[in-house]
Amino acid sequence: MPRVVKHPELRREELLSCARAVFLERGYDNASLNEVIAVAGVSKGAFYHYFSSKETLLEALAERFAQEALARIQHVVDDPGLDALERLNLFLATGRQNKIENTTTAWALFESLFRQENLVFFHRINTAMGAVFSPILTEIIRQGVSEGVFKTFDPAGVADMVLQLRTATHGIVARTLAAGNVDQMNEAIDTLERRVRLYEIALSRILDLPDASVRLTEPGYVRTAMTAHRRGVNGDGLKGPYKARPRKSSV
Repeated sequence: MPRVVKHPELRREELLSCARAVFLERGYDNASLNEVIAVAGVSKGAFYHYFSSKETLLEALAERFAQEALARIQHVVDDPGLDALERLNLFLATGRQNKIENTTTAWALFESLFRQENLVFFHRINTAMGAVFSPILTEIIRQGVSEGVFKTFDPAGVADMVLQLRTATHGIVARTLAAGNVDQMNEAIDTLERRVRLYEIALSRILDLPDASVRLTEPGYVRTAMTAHRRGVNGDGLKGPYKARPRKSSV
C-alpha cells in the first residue's frame, strides 16, 4: 500500500491524542514512549521528528489541554456586556458546565488526572493553565477595580490565588474519588464542600465583596458531581446510589 503522507500539524495532533490516551490509561509515570509510538503506529524516527523526549511530549500535551480550556471560556472573555463579577463567576462556572454536558468524557479525564501515577501530568497541566489564564483573570480583576466593584491592590495576586485552588484541593478530591465505601465518600465530600465554601468566602472578602459573591460551585454541586459517576455502586460491592446528607455549616 502507498505510504500515507499527512500534514505535519495533523500528524503532531494525532501523536498528542495517542499520548493523552496512553497517559490517562496507564498513568504518566508508568507509560513509556515506546507504548505511545506503538499505539500511534509510527516509526521511532517519525515520532522523534516531532518530540525529542517524554518531557517535551508532556509539555505539548499540557499546552493543548490549556488551549482547549481557553476555547471553552472564550465567549466569556469576549462578551462586552458582562460586568466583572458576572465575568468572573461565568469564567469559574464553565469547567463545571463542561462536566455536566460531557459527563462520561469529562469524568474519565478528571478521575485519571487525580490518580497518583498522573500527579506529574496534573501539575504540568496546571502550570500550562496558569500561563494561559493568569493574564485573563488579572484583566477581569482589573475590570472590577475600575468598575468600583472589586477592591484590591494586587489583581495579579488574586488571579494567581484563584488558579491555585485546584492544586490546593487536589488531596481532598483524590481521596473522594478513591473512597471505597459510602462513609469514606461522605466524609471526603463534606470536607471538600467546607473547603470550597471557605475559599468562596475568602476570595469574596479579598475583593471586598459580600461573603460568597464569588461562586466556585453552585449549592449541592460538589456532592452531585462527585457521586454521579459512582451511581450503582455502594458498600463493599458498591451497589445502589449514594444518598445526599443535609449540608452542615461550613464556616
